[in-house]
Amino acid sequence: MEGNCEDNKISKPNTWPYMNIGSLFISFLTKLATAGVIWSWGYLNLNIAWLIAPIALVAWKVERRKDNELKAITAQASVMAKEKELIMSRLDELPSWVYFPDFDRAEWLNKVLYKVWPSINQFTRELCKQTIEPAIVEKLGEYKVKGFQFERLVLGRIPLKIYGIKAYDKNTSRNEVIVDADIIYAGDCDITFAVGNIKGGIKDFQIRGMMRIVMKPLLPAIPIVGGVQAFFLNPPAINFNLVGVADVLDLPGFNEILRKTIVEQIAAFVVLPNKIVIPLTEAVPVESLKIPEPEGVLRIHVVEAKHLMKKDIGMLGKGKSDPYAIIKIGAQEFRTKTIDNTVNPKWDFWCEFIVEKSLGAYYNTVVAHLFDKDNAGQDDPLGRATIEVSRVKKKGNIDTWISLEHVKHGMVHLRLTWLQLSKNVSDLQAALVETQELRITSMSTALLILYIDSAKNLPCVRGNKQPDVYLEASVGGNTKRTSTILRSCDPVWEQGFTFLVSNPETGVLHIKITDEKTAVIIGEMSYNISLLLKQNNLEITQQPYDLQMAEVDSKLILSISLNILKYENPEPISEEDDDDHDINQLNKRIERQESNISTVSNSLPSTPLKRQPSKESVNSLTRSTGSAAVIVPEEPGTAEEELIVITTAPSSVTAGNQQLIHRNPNVTLSAGEAKLGRIQLSIRYSIQRQKLIIVIHKIANLPLPQNDPHNIPDPYVKLYLLPDRHKETKRKTAVMKDNCNPVFDEQFEYVVSQADLNSRTLEVSVCTQKGWLSTGSNVMGQVYLNLSEIDVTKSSTSWYDLQPETKD
Repeated sequence: MEGNCEDNKISKPNTWPYMNIGSLFISFLTKLATAGVIWSWGYLNLNIAWLIAPIALVAWKVERRKDNELKAITAQASVMAKEKELIMSRLDELPSWVYFPDFDRAEWLNKVLYKVWPSINQFTRELCKQTIEPAIVEKLGEYKVKGFQFERLVLGRIPLKIYGIKAYDKNTSRNEVIVDADIIYAGDCDITFAVGNIKGGIKDFQIRGMMRIVMKPLLPAIPIVGGVQAFFLNPPAINFNLVGVADVLDLPGFNEILRKTIVEQIAAFVVLPNKIVIPLTEAVPVESLKIPEPEGVLRIHVVEAKHLMKKDIGMLGKGKSDPYAIIKIGAQEFRTKTIDNTVNPKWDFWCEFIVEKSLGAYYNTVVAHLFDKDNAGQDDPLGRATIEVSRVKKKGNIDTWISLEHVKHGMVHLRLTWLQLSKNVSDLQAALVETQELRITSMSTALLILYIDSAKNLPCVRGNKQPDVYLEASVGGNTKRTSTILRSCDPVWEQGFTFLVSNPETGVLHIKITDEKTAVIIGEMSYNISLLLKQNNLEITQQPYDLQMAEVDSKLILSISLNILKYENPEPISEEDDDDHDINQLNKRIERQESNISTVSNSLPSTPLKRQPSKESVNSLTRSTGSAAVIVPEEPGTAEEELIVITTAPSSVTAGNQQLIHRNPNVTLSAGEAKLGRIQLSIRYSIQRQKLIIVIHKIANLPLPQNDPHNIPDPYVKLYLLPDRHKETKRKTAVMKDNCNPVFDEQFEYVVSQADLNSRTLEVSVCTQKGWLSTGSNVMGQVYLNLSEIDVTKSSTSWYDLQPETKD
């Protein structure tokens, strides 16, 4: 009779006492050995300081192991749990269908995966041995770590799980089907490897990310679909633990090298622009499935950052930081230089990304990771900033300050430009002029797409033996390499690459074919990119080229296509359609509103107007002044002293056609109800990105201390998203020295679900920086905003009166 695991445990109760005695005996021996070592150390009169480092290392490893095991258990539990149990778990572990209503549950598909998991297990094992293992060996060689190989690779009995699935039915080609799947693997894998003479293993391997599956082209006959493409839009989250002898090497150095190598190789294999391509019929050319499909080029200028966290430790406490930035889109990344000893670095760094065709704005994002360079250990994170590529495509140009996530404070200044692809040769001159005006020699004017099909009749090497060949293609110092084809004089690669070209009129494509074992070049060629400018549609397809080899008629079959980079001004969009959270754009709107106020008020009679208590008096006022009226308070210092503009049509002045045009949010003379000053905030919620966005603009009319009126405060603003009052929800602006009317214009974001938003309260505290010997509270005033009472789906800018501090 079959039974579950719990039944098996209950049927053998007599084994538990022996297991407890054995565990107790091992614990006793461990503590006895520890006491013996310490006693021997003292008996031999050795310096106790030598024990500090190993004890600290052991303590660190124990805590690290506990943390990793907890993460693994939590992930595995979420995979095996039922939906009701899953919803009650941690919010950040919830599947995508909880957050996004357009994602569907896929329990039926998970049942299918459970059945086919043994076959997937076998496919993955062969894939890792043939593709990922050689790449890891090559990458570890850069760190002087040699001899890596997988000895056992079993994914275990717990299958991959799909947390949510979405099929696109709009804005897609009629010839393709696009599906996004939120996948997670947190199984009981059994992976062993060897690094030289050291044996080790990997357990609790976890991976989660959004995988896109594209089925195309659609055929009128079986199998209906010509091929399948599968890839991650962004690098998936990966975690694992080392076991066995390798656990001895589970130190920050080796662990980070191995972890970084595995993540990079997975990204190089299956993260966009890299894809897994599976042809399903010979009726469809493989080239149509495997050739790159770029949509455009994103040019990014990483200008500077400000108010970063201080990570360096000095003699007098925390010093500054040595910041650098890593900019990523999918598997592509660039790194700025490191600026030493500053929290306001200026990089002036330019980079360009080739953006593949992808649908949906959720995932195709620019991610800027900021780090503090630490020469003695692991670099400390300074936060990250994200911005959707779709926003840049929609606007054409974005110049913005973005708040850093996962830190208390800090912002980064990015300028982003979207460049379209053109087949018009006349656009080349405008692109060349633009790069000359930028005075950046590394900027590009064209995009080259290269498809390596195959080679024919390559020469033999090593005593007439067939070579193990790979191909390298380079343009302007950028080199791409194919996979290695073993023992073949007629290798078939079927791989595509993209290259950015500074000037196609002078650029050259260099290609060489090398035998991997002997490192002997057995074929090479060069191609002037300017020849493509004379071709129809700037491309050639499946063309054979002679390789420069003596006495051997070797051919290389290629397809090459050229695209000119072109900037076009996008169509204007309304503010209602704009999902932007750019501080610069928000300030421009406020300035426009203020300018409108000034224009209207300057056109009015100079007779001072008094506050009108009723609609009738407003009507009489507008009839006497024409088409507009400005209402100002009778006495300054009231809470309602914002400027109001009301317009009516001159031909019909009735109580029903009054229209409130503007309540000027940028001006206040009031010190607030409690005479503690006022603060100007913009608050909105992005449903698409599941983020609460707060912009702290300025503070007005902070009072001076009554006991010391010459002591001008040094204000800053501190935020908490209650009820979570801890480091993760704390945000903080820069400190403004000696200022009662500081201007911050700093933006902060909280990731929070729409369902959870109504239960949150935003605590805004205005504080002054305290001296070393100061005591007591430094809070000058507070505002509590119940988000359930505010329509945060619409961006609003308002002044709020500061109230006395509320003690918990």
